[in-house]
Amino acid sequence: MFTLTISDKPVAITNAEEDEARELLMSDDFKDDLKVLESEGAPLWDGFATLNVRPATEEEKAEFENADFDDDEDDDDEEEGPYIMFLVDVTDPDEVEDEV
Repeated sequence: MFTLTISDKPVAITNAEEDEARELLMSDDFKDDLKVLESEGAPLWDGFATLNVRPATEEEKAEFENADFDDDEDDDDEEEGPYIMFLVDVTDPDEVEDEV
């Protein structure tokens, strides 16, 4: 498992292998999401802070393994892709606006 850090703060973890983890977590699409998604009222990433992918710590792995992912039981025949889980509370301001 690998963790994405922003300015050395652990933000997300994935169960992907290293090459795929780097590809997923450092992709332009994911970086765009990090600029939109918020934690504590501020974007997760400002577009300038240092992003790094490193091996996950034992604590991060335990948090990931204890997470309750919404698995669709009907998809047993399909191969599962890697999961990405945020290690911080995240809100999507676009979804909050839609609810108002």
